[in-house]
Amino acid sequence: MRAIMALSGGMDSTGLLMRLLADGYTVSCISFDYGQKHVIELDRASRNIRYLAENGFEVDHRIAKLDSVMGLFHSALTTDGFDVPEGHYESEQMKQTVVPNRNAIFASILYGYALSVALREETEAIIALGVHSGDHEIYPDCRPEFYDAIGQAFAIGNWDSELVSFHLPFLDGDKETILVESYDAIQTLGLDFETVFANTNTSYNPDELGRSSGRSGADVERILAFHAIGREDPVEYVGGWENALENALMENEKHEESK
Repeated sequence: MRAIMALSGGMDSTGLLMRLLADGYTVSCISFDYGQKHVIELDRASRNIRYLAENGFEVDHRIAKLDSVMGLFHSALTTDGFDVPEGHYESEQMKQTVVPNRNAIFASILYGYALSVALREETEAIIALGVHSGDHEIYPDCRPEFYDAIGQAFAIGNWDSELVSFHLPFLDGDKETILVESYDAIQTLGLDFETVFANTNTSYNPDELGRSSGRSGADVERILAFHAIGREDPVEYVGGWENALENALMENEKHEESK
């Protein structure tokens, strides 16, 4: 079984990688350097690829440089002088973290690569993505109808498209779902859950040492997910885990009151 996936270095795509390996897929990963301020995520992705190799799991990993193109786009994640917003993940200001057309660009590259692999290896291939329901509120390009439409467009625009399909196993789940499924997959693989997720970054605004701020919306969502499964997040937070958790719970309470 053959899989091509986007590996951002965050918890969602990392969890997806673990699940694919546990399910027996041979996996190729593409990470995208698109000028993101949290580029530390690419280093974290590479760390997990090395950790897998040390434990007998060889995963093809490539980094696609798109910074010169996507530097043309305006987003809090890429534009200098435009601060990453803080607060709850579903708050209105989080729309500032949308990078226009990002997932369409990523999906196009992944589709071209998956089709190339399928033809070269004479096999069918899935394009696996870690998008989940928590993304739907803010990111239109993480919604089911987007992937239905873009999948149809790519199929129309390519010969042999019957060899390639999208695989979105977390689409109806959330970060808590991802952590639970990841734990089971990591156990199956005989790996260490803490090590795998210490080798990730979800923060949109980590400090110069790579420590997560604990205050961006992506941080808050991640912290709440670890708290929900009764675990301390193994990544390092500015101010420590307890302060990060306290802030996340406060932001969640404010968000619930505002509904």
